Amino acid sequence: MKNFKNLLRSTLGWKAYRFLAMCAKAPAESADVGRWRRSRAGRDSLRRLERLRGAHEGERAFIIGNGPSLNDMDLRLLKDEITIGSNGIFLAFDKMGFVPTYYTIEDPLVASDRAGEAAQIGGTQRVYPHDLAGDLKTKSAIYVPFRRSYLGFPKFGKDLRKVAYWGGTVTAFNLQLAYFLGCNRVYLIGCDHNYVVKSDVQKDGSRFTSMSDDPNHFDPGYFGKGYRWHDPNVDRMEQAYVVCRRQYESDRRQVFNATVGGKLEVFSRVRFQELF
Repeated sequence: MKNFKNLLRSTLGWKAYRFLAMCAKAPAESADVGRWRRSRAGRDSLRRLERLRGAHEGERAFIIGNGPSLNDMDLRLLKDEITIGSNGIFLAFDKMGFVPTYYTIEDPLVASDRAGEAAQIGGTQRVYPHDLAGDLKTKSAIYVPFRRSYLGFPKFGKDLRKVAYWGGTVTAFNLQLAYFLGCNRVYLIGCDHNYVVKSDVQKDGSRFTSMSDDPNHFDPGYFGKGYRWHDPNVDRMEQAYVVCRRQYESDRRQVFNATVGGKLEVFSRVRFQELF
């Protein structure tokens, strides 16, 4: 079956394959979201999610990416800011000197591989897609109804009580979260938007397994040997970023790129140091 999927993907190309996959998976996924919303766990999480709606109305927030450029920034400046961190950001906690206000994981592979470490983070509000509850079993976490397969990619979920959408990167999820929180100025840092797939990476379709140090993140152990990750399709990410930018702008909010260097040009750039 895997070989057939890989052959189909290579024959049709990513866009056509993704469209067919979404058509096949979307009905079952929609039903799953409905069942979760009606479940006791779903109802409880949605009640808790309601308390986050507009919690930071009119305030600014920083979404911390995990690119190598983080090593060129003084992250201690963010200690008293509203921050959203994700995935392996805990590897930078000693350097940062603080724990982000919100912590997210969106990728099922990261959820499986980093569940133990994520569970040990204290002093943050975890926000996860509902379908990761099996791996990320944390009582304090708030789960969001999440769609990975849907027609009309990419989409933006303005109200996380209803739905959040997969956008090919955890940053798209974090932008939906910041919007739901009411933030009107969001600054991206560490979003280098540039990836190298080393020759020793083991590939299984869109799933990769590292066999050596990670060159794409701030720590070589981020996706170091044995850790799994998905094909970083930057074109797909940019499609999602454009939709995010337009949604913010339509509500007179703004997203800025305060990353040091990098290749992300969807958002207007600002200098990180000048924000303080």
